[in-house]
Amino acid sequence: YRYPSLSYKCRHAHSCMCLLGKHTQLSFPWEHYMQCDGSPDPSVPQEINTFMSLWQESKNDDIEFVIEKGNQVLNLIEKLDFLLLDTPPNELMEDTIVQYQESILALQCLLHQKYNEATEHLLKKANTYADSDSGNMEVVIKDKNVTFCIWANLKKNPRYSTKVTLFQMKNGFDLPKTVATTDVAVRILHTHYDHVSPLRHIPTLHLKVETPESKPELTVFYDMKEEEEEKEGEQKCGEDSYLVIEKEFVHVAPLQVATDEKEEEIFDENVVDLHQFTPVGGVYHIDALKLPPQAKQIKGWTMVELLDVGLETYPYPPASEETEDSTYPCIGVTLRLLDSVIFFEEPVVARWDSAGEQWRTDGISDMKYKMKEKQISFEMDAFYTIALIQDAHLHMPYQSWELRPNGTDELLFTVVTAFAEVQMQIKGNQCMLSSITVEGCEQLSHLTGRWTSPIDLTVALKRAGVNIFPSDYSHKYVCVNKKTPLAEVTAYEQLALVASAFAFSWSKWNLASGQDQVVFKVSEHLKTEAVKDEDWSLYMFSGQRAQRLKISETSEAFSDDLEENTEFHSTLVHMIKDFASEEAIEKVKKASCLFIDAVYQLLIATRVLTYS
Repeated sequence: YRYPSLSYKCRHAHSCMCLLGKHTQLSFPWEHYMQCDGSPDPSVPQEINTFMSLWQESKNDDIEFVIEKGNQVLNLIEKLDFLLLDTPPNELMEDTIVQYQESILALQCLLHQKYNEATEHLLKKANTYADSDSGNMEVVIKDKNVTFCIWANLKKNPRYSTKVTLFQMKNGFDLPKTVATTDVAVRILHTHYDHVSPLRHIPTLHLKVETPESKPELTVFYDMKEEEEEKEGEQKCGEDSYLVIEKEFVHVAPLQVATDEKEEEIFDENVVDLHQFTPVGGVYHIDALKLPPQAKQIKGWTMVELLDVGLETYPYPPASEETEDSTYPCIGVTLRLLDSVIFFEEPVVARWDSAGEQWRTDGISDMKYKMKEKQISFEMDAFYTIALIQDAHLHMPYQSWELRPNGTDELLFTVVTAFAEVQMQIKGNQCMLSSITVEGCEQLSHLTGRWTSPIDLTVALKRAGVNIFPSDYSHKYVCVNKKTPLAEVTAYEQLALVASAFAFSWSKWNLASGQDQVVFKVSEHLKTEAVKDEDWSLYMFSGQRAQRLKISETSEAFSDDLEENTEFHSTLVHMIKDFASEEAIEKVKKASCLFIDAVYQLLIATRVLTYS
């Protein structure tokens, strides 16, 4: 496979985006082939079905083997997620979406089944893991993606069975005395990922391309030479989306898009709205299990009763008719949170309601959160699957942002929020988290310094609790500085085109310029140090017309008056050219298309012109 040539005669940034999207799709099988690790291609149904069937039939329930195999399954799921996220919406066929999501659900189900089988295998020999002090089974098995905390009541002594702390993880629970004297086991299975929440909805677009009556003039030149302008059309696809029709390409801006499904309104105050809130730090499966018969040594023989019932749940509270109106004591739980995530506010504890397929907050009480110790305790009226919920829009709107080039095809992208300063570095087609600073201290060191794709970085930051990436629904929960898609998206495209030689930053006047105009600071920047205040200029752009403003950031009022001795231009690129040095223009000409695409991806993902 040969990557398609992208010459300077490609007129528009979104032309490159379409080509790059197709390149990513086509290169996935080749990258998979080059790995040569024996794993199936998850995008091929036959391969993934064979893989699942073989593991389904496997009788190896050893916990270490299951965890290792589980990591391979998680990798396959991540590949399918990447394909769904990376493929342009207008290129995703509905049957492909269904196929990928069915494969994801099947892999998730199989993985949890294998976790249960491994748990049963451990519990059958629980007495071999008996603690020397309590006499009960206490096992903690920790991996990068999952943690098993398993306790089994072997001695049935209330002294050691009502309040249990698994000291290795600082996780614990309090059992009612009625349960503490029975054949019960408790498993806290902490998956550092979320396979419980419903899969993300992938919009299915039904686009009808029609020639608009009027076509706005838009041109972006890679060679910085003004030539004959080409025409492109615009067709509305929803409140915050638009369709650009070009000579050979159709591009849908990744803003809010029209879908076939009506938005569901949530009226129950106990139901967690996953458009507004998000689980952080994975999922805790807290289960009471029936302890299987243990092996006994009789006259040199090892004897054990075999039950072919699988892993059985211990019912609590009992579901008999006689006790329906009885009040049962709550179960106390203490959890140690992951160091790899940040909670900027006290999280809400929610339980999974499998019948309604939703997270709920009822049934949980007496929550106590220790932020310094990263520990949370609460009570629940039954054994539940638990998640810690955080507002998905804590960091929005942003306080400021800046793009600053610091090398060839390299720049630093900074987003400052009310809680943190996030710095991301872009180099070529890769990006990297440089730092996250919270109250003067750097956090999430495990994520910094790792080069990855823009999509993978956004996913990693969201999982870590640092969500600076608005969704299709975020405008309902954030005070948005609304801008027209023509102005906002075209600005991102053109900022990306010249970001190799020019710095851009937030301006307070963007709030005063109206919906049809975006305002930001601009400075030619060929060095690596920070931009001085006196070097910034203000530019305003509508998507069709660019101008340099007479006012400065410290002016008393907003004015759209032109800077003296300047004129309007149809594009931001031509506007900047009037004030650029030959060195800067040459650097822009030589900028890699992959670099331009990476910058655009992060700009459209953060939407700094609307959410600042």
